[in-house]
Amino acid sequence: MKRRKKDDLTPRRPEEIIEKNMEDVMHDSMMPYSEYVILERALPRVEDGLKPVQRRILYTMHELGNTSDKPHRKCARIVGDCLGKFHPHGDTSVYDALARMAQPFVMRAMLVDGHGNFGSIDGDSPAAMRYTEARMTEQAEVMLKDIEKDTVGFHLNFDDTIKEPDLLPARFPNLLVNGSSGIAVGLATNIPPHNLGEAIDAVVAQIDDPKITTAGLMAVMPGPDFPTGGLLARDEELTQAYETGRGKLKLRAKVHIEDGAAGRKLIVIDEVPYQVNKAARRAYSATSTTSATSPTAWACGPWWRSGRTATPRRS
Repeated sequence: MKRRKKDDLTPRRPEEIIEKNMEDVMHDSMMPYSEYVILERALPRVEDGLKPVQRRILYTMHELGNTSDKPHRKCARIVGDCLGKFHPHGDTSVYDALARMAQPFVMRAMLVDGHGNFGSIDGDSPAAMRYTEARMTEQAEVMLKDIEKDTVGFHLNFDDTIKEPDLLPARFPNLLVNGSSGIAVGLATNIPPHNLGEAIDAVVAQIDDPKITTAGLMAVMPGPDFPTGGLLARDEELTQAYETGRGKLKLRAKVHIEDGAAGRKLIVIDEVPYQVNKAARRAYSATSTTSATSPTAWACGPWWRSGRTATPRRS
């Protein structure tokens, strides 16, 4: 083969410069990417309240027979099956989603029963998936009940070898109960969790009266219900959030005062606001003169108890 001279800078293959209108580039490249991120990654479906990775994890556990009445299985096995069959992405994203569904301080109705270290409210990370074990909870089994009876549609997986469900049958409004948060391209969502019993009552009320007003629904489901408890303000912003989809929730910790040594008074925090890192909050409070109950720390207003009982009032 004839060698090229050192001073011969002519490229082996001429560069191909494609001239294209920016509008066509956005339409042909950005729009399909945006659609994929919106539909297949970052946002949940209304029907079952799950993102694709969460749905694939639960379906994988269903296929493995990893139900609540069976022994726990290694998370590495669950993640491996999910990756090989349904979710051709990194194992970290799958395990993080699985661990999140097993955290009682995140989920109002947990869908995964974890065995081992799945992190803490202080911001500690879960142990590696080779150490932890998991199985479905009874709520997750209800989400998948009767899936084999053609209750939902199926489509081929990424390599067209097996089928996976478009969504889960979901016998309770999981999107309201567990909420969701995600950032897509041009769209984002941040839905707070709600009480299971109140959410079911609200759905029944909507079925009984399709023209029910927001005030009527709020009489049944007065507001979000966070797994970490706390006190939530009942004000116009909450009503606006339900009516328009935009709003700001005002949540503060629940505290009480105890007598300490040398006549000092101790502020004891019993319940913390949702998704607040307790350890970071404690470190900030130690270096700040702001009281845990002051308006600058948490907005004040008429409050009522979060963390209510999940028993439906109606069948």
